[in-house]
Amino acid sequence: MKAQSQRQLRAGELVRRAVADIIREGHLRDGALTGASVTVSEARMSPDLRHATVFVSALGQSDPERVAEALNRAAGFLQKELARQIDLKFTPKLKFLADDRFDEATHIDEVLDRPGVKRDLDHGDKD
Repeated sequence: MKAQSQRQLRAGELVRRAVADIIREGHLRDGALTGASVTVSEARMSPDLRHATVFVSALGQSDPERVAEALNRAAGFLQKELARQIDLKFTPKLKFLADDRFDEATHIDEVLDRPGVKRDLDHGDKD
Protein backbone atom coordinates (compact mmCIF):
# COMPACT_ATOMS: atom_id res chain seq x y z
CA MET A 1 0.00 0.00 0.00
CA LYS A 2 1.32 3.41 -0.97
CA ALA A 3 2.19 5.82 1.85
CA GLN A 4 -0.27 8.63 2.36
CA SER A 5 0.69 12.24 1.67
CA GLN A 6 0.81 14.84 4.44
CA ARG A 7 -2.45 16.26 3.06
CA GLN A 8 -4.13 12.85 3.30
CA LEU A 9 -2.78 12.29 6.81
CA ARG A 10 -4.03 15.69 8.03
CA ALA A 11 -7.47 15.19 6.49
CA GLY A 12 -7.62 11.64 7.85
CA GLU A 13 -6.90 12.80 11.39
CA LEU A 14 -9.55 15.52 11.06
CA VAL A 15 -12.09 12.93 9.90
CA ARG A 16 -11.06 10.42 12.58
CA ARG A 17 -11.57 12.89 15.39
CA ALA A 18 -14.89 14.18 14.03
CA VAL A 19 -16.30 10.68 13.47
CA ALA A 20 -15.23 9.65 16.99
CA ASP A 21 -17.01 12.71 18.41
CA ILE A 22 -20.18 11.99 16.41
CA ILE A 23 -20.26 8.36 17.56
CA ARG A 24 -19.59 9.39 21.16
CA GLU A 25 -22.58 11.77 21.07
CA GLY A 26 -24.76 8.65 20.89
CA HIS A 27 -27.30 9.59 18.20
CA LEU A 28 -26.96 6.23 16.45
CA ARG A 29 -29.84 3.87 17.23
CA ASP A 30 -28.59 0.58 15.77
CA GLY A 31 -28.91 -2.40 18.12
CA ALA A 32 -25.37 -3.56 17.27
CA LEU A 33 -24.07 -0.32 18.77
CA THR A 34 -26.09 -0.51 22.00
CA GLY A 35 -23.63 -0.70 24.87
CA ALA A 36 -20.66 -0.84 22.52
CA SER A 37 -17.61 1.22 23.31
CA VAL A 38 -16.30 2.12 19.86
CA THR A 39 -12.77 3.31 19.20
CA VAL A 40 -11.97 5.03 15.92
CA SER A 41 -8.31 4.15 15.42
CA GLU A 42 -7.63 5.56 11.95
CA ALA A 43 -9.18 7.17 8.90
CA ARG A 44 -7.34 6.62 5.62
CA MET A 45 -8.16 9.09 2.91
CA SER A 46 -8.13 8.54 -0.84
CA PRO A 47 -5.72 10.80 -2.77
CA ASP A 48 -8.62 13.08 -3.86
CA LEU A 49 -9.97 13.15 -0.24
CA ARG A 50 -13.43 12.06 -1.47
CA HIS A 51 -13.36 8.68 0.27
CA ALA A 52 -12.36 7.71 3.80
CA THR A 53 -11.85 4.21 5.13
CA VAL A 54 -12.45 4.41 8.86
CA PHE A 55 -11.02 1.67 11.07
CA VAL A 56 -12.97 0.93 14.25
CA SER A 57 -12.61 -1.47 17.14
CA ALA A 58 -15.08 -2.36 19.84
CA LEU A 59 -14.09 -2.78 23.46
CA GLY A 60 -15.76 -5.30 25.71
CA GLN A 61 -18.22 -7.90 24.46
CA SER A 62 -19.08 -6.20 21.16
CA ASP A 63 -18.12 -7.85 17.88
CA PRO A 64 -16.03 -5.38 15.85
CA GLU A 65 -17.38 -6.76 12.55
CA ARG A 66 -20.99 -6.14 13.65
CA VAL A 67 -20.05 -2.66 14.85
CA ALA A 68 -18.43 -1.85 11.48
CA GLU A 69 -21.53 -3.16 9.66
CA ALA A 70 -23.80 -1.01 11.83
CA LEU A 71 -21.66 2.06 11.18
CA ASN A 72 -21.78 1.35 7.43
CA ARG A 73 -25.59 1.27 7.67
CA ALA A 74 -25.43 4.68 9.38
CA ALA A 75 -22.82 6.10 6.97
CA GLY A 76 -25.26 8.54 5.37
CA PHE A 77 -26.18 10.06 8.72
CA LEU A 78 -22.53 10.14 9.78
CA GLN A 79 -21.53 11.89 6.54
CA LYS A 80 -24.18 14.59 7.09
CA GLU A 81 -22.95 15.17 10.62
CA LEU A 82 -19.35 15.14 9.40
CA ALA A 83 -20.16 17.86 6.84
CA ARG A 84 -21.29 20.09 9.72
CA GLN A 85 -18.12 19.55 11.74
CA ILE A 86 -15.25 19.65 9.27
CA ASP A 87 -14.07 22.20 6.75
CA LEU A 88 -13.07 20.27 3.63
CA LYS A 89 -13.97 21.03 0.03
CA PHE A 90 -15.84 17.71 -0.14
CA THR A 91 -17.29 15.60 2.62
CA PRO A 92 -15.73 12.17 2.15
CA LYS A 93 -17.83 9.07 1.57
CA LEU A 94 -17.31 6.89 4.63
CA LYS A 95 -16.57 3.17 4.69
CA PHE A 96 -16.06 1.43 8.03
CA LEU A 97 -13.84 -1.60 8.60
CA ALA A 98 -13.13 -3.55 11.78
CA ASP A 99 -9.60 -2.88 13.00
CA ASP A 100 -8.07 -6.20 13.99
CA ARG A 101 -4.53 -4.94 14.55
CA PHE A 102 -4.91 -5.04 18.35
CA ASP A 103 -6.18 -8.64 18.23
CA GLU A 104 -3.28 -9.63 15.98
CA ALA A 105 -0.76 -8.01 18.34
CA THR A 106 -2.31 -9.86 21.29
CA HIS A 107 -2.10 -13.14 19.40
CA ILE A 108 1.60 -12.53 18.60
CA ASP A 109 2.29 -11.80 22.28
CA GLU A 110 0.54 -15.04 23.27
CA VAL A 111 2.62 -17.04 20.78
CA LEU A 112 5.85 -15.44 22.01
CA ASP A 113 4.90 -16.30 25.61
CA ARG A 114 4.60 -20.04 24.88
CA PRO A 115 7.30 -22.03 26.73
CA GLY A 116 8.63 -23.71 23.57
CA VAL A 117 8.90 -20.42 21.70
CA LYS A 118 10.55 -18.70 24.67
CA ARG A 119 13.05 -21.56 24.91
CA ASP A 120 13.86 -21.29 21.18
CA LEU A 121 14.23 -17.51 21.43
CA ASP A 122 16.48 -17.81 24.49
CA HIS A 123 18.73 -20.35 22.73
CA GLY A 124 18.97 -18.02 19.74
CA ASP A 125 20.44 -15.29 21.97
CA LYS A 126 23.29 -17.57 23.10
CA ASP A 127 24.56 -18.32 19.59
